[in-house]
Amino acid sequence: MKRPVSFALALMALAGTARASGFSLRSGAFRDGGTIAAAQVFNRFGCTGDDVSPALAWSGAPAGTRSYAVTLFDSDARQGKGYWHWIVADIPARVTSLPAGSGSRGGALPRGAVQGIGSGSIHGYQGPCPPVGDPPHHYHLTVYALRVNRLPAAALASYGALRRALARDALASATITGLYGRPAR
Repeated sequence: MKRPVSFALALMALAGTARASGFSLRSGAFRDGGTIAAAQVFNRFGCTGDDVSPALAWSGAPAGTRSYAVTLFDSDARQGKGYWHWIVADIPARVTSLPAGSGSRGGALPRGAVQGIGSGSIHGYQGPCPPVGDPPHHYHLTVYALRVNRLPAAALASYGALRRALARDALASATITGLYGRPAR
């Protein structure tokens, strides 16, 4: 039986095309393939991080970019179905960075930007917190250059609608993947 391609793989495929076009994403919190710092880890359910959204900067957006969206997706959670840790949309095209903590409780996003509700029914950033003993999970932090000023409100109401809107309106995307695990005691 052939397994369907996961959304995480689709995200990575989009990111691959973005790298070819020069669109890139970087974070001072972790490098691509590196370990996510304790500052970005969740601070509930046995995790003891600071739950601070990472600082991000991106460059090389294609012509016609009118806004950006940012997502953080754990492709290993829920037996491969994934878990949305952060969704931000409608970041104005003039903005090319987010400071640390901007998506966290009390943080300040750029004017006009909106945060969605992640898989844990949490509005805003929710850091990594995989089950104890799981191998390190892969957290895909992606910025999308969009051809629209605003995503439809419905895109933030469900993950399927978000996926369709990003697939339809993304000119390019760039992804860095961080790893985080909690060893068995």
